Amino acid sequence: MVKVKICGITNPEDAKASVDAGCDALGFVFYKKSPRYITWQKARDIIKRLPKNIIKTGVFVNAKPKTIKNIAKLCGLDILQFHGRESWEFCSKFKGHKIIKSFRIKDGIDLEKVKKYKTFGYLFDTFVKNKAGGTGKNFNWKFIRHINGLKRPVFLSGGLSEKNVKEAVETVKPHWVDVSSSVEARPGKKDHKKVKKFIKIAKSIAL
Repeated sequence: MVKVKICGITNPEDAKASVDAGCDALGFVFYKKSPRYITWQKARDIIKRLPKNIIKTGVFVNAKPKTIKNIAKLCGLDILQFHGRESWEFCSKFKGHKIIKSFRIKDGIDLEKVKKYKTFGYLFDTFVKNKAGGTGKNFNWKFIRHINGLKRPVFLSGGLSEKNVKEAVETVKPHWVDVSSSVEARPGKKDHKKVKKFIKIAKSIAL
């Protein structure tokens, strides 16, 4: 069964609704240019109330190592997700932390470049100029349908919705699906019915 990460959590109500609907992880965006930006103080208050089995992920874009480490410690993050131009050398600076590196797909993928990153997992998202993520647009999943040979957890993102998640999972066979904008009422605020429906459909897909 594929696991589900609900990203772009900005308030306790959305966090609770996602957990109640059966998500496996929540994502908190610490990038000020994002409409889903959350301060570490607000994120910490939400995380304190979450069940221990829910994985807490912090999303960063070209942030300084010291900033990342401080927020990770203050909030009790389980995973650090890097969505910018972070090099593999940069990602290796976080000993003791699980790292997910994102790769934005446009018209193909360089697997040799991906393999340079010895991170915990890889996230594949859609390339949109001047946007680090949360675009609501999907890419051609056939570009990465053979990436299970990477032998690391694969997170599929980019325009996933209740309408296409079944096809996406059957094509790519990822370990995780990561959703944000398609389950929102507006940027930064989840539609709880959409969250519930997305998770129900994703969890029903046999791999």
